[in-house]
Amino acid sequence: MLSQKSRYALRALAVLAEHDEPSPLTIQEIAARADAPRKFLEAILLELRKDGVLVSVRGKLGGYALAAPAGEIKLSRIIRALDGPLAPIACASLFFYQPCADCPDPATCTTRGVMREVRDAVNKVLDGRTIADLTADRAGARKAPRRSVKVPKRQSR
Repeated sequence: MLSQKSRYALRALAVLAEHDEPSPLTIQEIAARADAPRKFLEAILLELRKDGVLVSVRGKLGGYALAAPAGEIKLSRIIRALDGPLAPIACASLFFYQPCADCPDPATCTTRGVMREVRDAVNKVLDGRTIADLTADRAGARKAPRRSVKVPKRQSR
């Protein structure tokens, strides 16, 4: 399950991706646009800066900006940086493998194979999507007209 930390991060990164000006955005601006608590977001953005996803500029005109184009920042990188492995159990992880304490033999484990399939499916989606996709999704949601569905009346017999 996606943590609240990652959810706020993805919102904030979408805000930064939509920012067309060359100047960075302040934490206050990002928090307001992402509808996220400023203090919590401050810690999240600091982690993403340390991971190389963001750059920060100090001073009165300072703030945060994406370190690379939004189309190059994979969602899997963000979630791994903040939440850790994408695999549901440690022995199925590609990057954070650990044997399970209660499993005598990972090679014959009855659940490991299925959990690796889950990991692969999640990884495929998150590796195939970027921050740019989030902004495209948001733009599409804003532009899409709401249509009402007409339900035919039941005819009495």
